Amino acid sequence: MILRLSPCLVMVVAAISYGCLQAQIQPSIVNADGVRFHDAKLAQIQSLVNSAIASGEFPGCVICFGRQNQIAFRQAYGHRQVQPVRVPMTVDTVFDLASITKPVATATSVMVLIDRGKLRLSDRIADHFPKFAVNGKDLIIVKHLLIHQSGLIPDNSLSDYVGGPELAWQRICKLGLVCEVGTEFRYSDVNFIVLAKLVEQISGRDIHQFSEQAIFQPLGMSDSGFLPAEPLRRRAAVTEQRDGVWLQGKVHDPRAHRLGGIAGHAGLFSTADDLAIYASMMIGRGALATEDQPVVVLSELSWKKMTDAYAVSSGKRGLGWDKQTAFSSNKGSRLTASAFGHGGFTGTVLWIDPEQDLFFIFLCSRLHPDGKGRVNRLAGQLLDIVVDAMDR
Repeated sequence: MILRLSPCLVMVVAAISYGCLQAQIQPSIVNADGVRFHDAKLAQIQSLVNSAIASGEFPGCVICFGRQNQIAFRQAYGHRQVQPVRVPMTVDTVFDLASITKPVATATSVMVLIDRGKLRLSDRIADHFPKFAVNGKDLIIVKHLLIHQSGLIPDNSLSDYVGGPELAWQRICKLGLVCEVGTEFRYSDVNFIVLAKLVEQISGRDIHQFSEQAIFQPLGMSDSGFLPAEPLRRRAAVTEQRDGVWLQGKVHDPRAHRLGGIAGHAGLFSTADDLAIYASMMIGRGALATEDQPVVVLSELSWKKMTDAYAVSSGKRGLGWDKQTAFSSNKGSRLTASAFGHGGFTGTVLWIDPEQDLFFIFLCSRLHPDGKGRVNRLAGQLLDIVVDAMDR
């Protein structure tokens, strides 16, 4: 089935039979409206996924990819929960995206503020937060945070988050540097916690409220956001246990949890369908084509700035995006230099290649039930299969 993406679209969920842990239906290969993938090549997806499920890498997953504002393939495999009971995976399962929060919610929000003339990449963080300037942090600018060359620690102590968001922010302001500003790529959750605080300072709305109003609502991404409501939590994939309770629809990341579930580095929940809408907007250079008029989230100039390649000490990054670094094992080897993407600790992967007009989404909960699953190498293999299967 071809699904054309639109903010007003009600996604049709195909009926799927779940007889056991491994998916038993054949992939839905489509050929319509000029979108074609070769079924013989895509047939490899099911065997690879079933093998990974059988070996305990994750209990189940949703794979989705497409081109030309359309979903060409969307399939659920296995289960979204195996303990204490088994619940089949469905294509509308809600996932804790973990670090995919960084580009989709936080970095996109930053670029929206730049579009509105409220912020510049060259702005010093200390100009907005004077108390942040201590201990050598006065030279950190917005761009440093977005490309992870700020010199800030990757993860400050969990004890810094005791007492709630305001005390946590005061402790972050007192942090020192672990390397000179602008010199080393060190992937850091703290960078994006600071960026979310910046969005809140400038807009008067936290990252949850701002991203909802500036990104998700205009695009019709009704299943996306922080702190999902009860109906969304009920169809969320389960991660691990916290205090003896299985986490379902509640953020896994411990720092985001102590920040109340709203943070710049983690906390966003979404579905494959919603991410396909976002990805199509990004392929559209900041605008989602609809039957009426385009939904513009970013100007083309801001989109270009966000997706350009910026040299860092160990590779290339976009603004909030990975392009080619040590974190790119989930990228595979077939994407072009224009591609950008990100992964999440919980087992989520999103890659977008504007040059090939392709998006790829892999969503699972690798942490359920024992916290030991792995997905990055498999995601890269699957993405290579998808690219090889395209009819160019």
